[in-house]
Amino acid sequence: MTLKNPLTRRAAWTLTPLAVAGLAIGVPAIAQSSTTLASVQSHLKSTSSMTADFVQTDRNGQRLSGKLTLKRPGKIRFQYQKDVPLLIVGDGSSLTMIDYEVRQVQRWPVKNSPLGALLDPDRDLTKYAKVLPTGSNDVLSVEVKDPKRPEYGTITMVFVRDGGAPAGLRLRGWVALDSQNNRTRIDLSNQKFNVAVADSAFRWTDPRPNKRGR
Repeated sequence: MTLKNPLTRRAAWTLTPLAVAGLAIGVPAIAQSSTTLASVQSHLKSTSSMTADFVQTDRNGQRLSGKLTLKRPGKIRFQYQKDVPLLIVGDGSSLTMIDYEVRQVQRWPVKNSPLGALLDPDRDLTKYAKVLPTGSNDVLSVEVKDPKRPEYGTITMVFVRDGGAPAGLRLRGWVALDSQNNRTRIDLSNQKFNVAVADSAFRWTDPRPNKRGR
């Protein structure tokens, strides 16, 4: 498979400066819980690294899969399936999207992306987040957005209770929505927490002429 279809390319591109709602379907309303936010914050602080398989789905139902590697603070890598010539890398300060098919590179500050909530364990969630109803005590759904910066989009992270995971929570995935209403869903599986991850995992080869790898 190649990315001749622009919808497929958009499925990957919309992940980056992005943004919401719904790995969990909200049913009965429940009060926002500071305890829940504290639990999520504790999980983020307790997770220094994570690897997982991911499936990315855009609003048109287009699906891509790959491998996620995360190292806090700030580092993340989305390595797509072999027949998709795309790569997204966060090096601690910037998110970079590399399209090897068209030799294009685009970069955004991590702080301008809702993914910043996932990558910065010291970010105070109480200022930006709210708990969403899920209808299950074993599923936590937290929406994060900066009301002063709507152009940064929104991310809704979904966790399930898991005694074997950091702080008793396992990140199941998230949904992002950007200011253009591009909706991207990430589902995770085979999560491994606090494993050794080398900084070299967040380097990449620049496809542009006369450029060196990063």
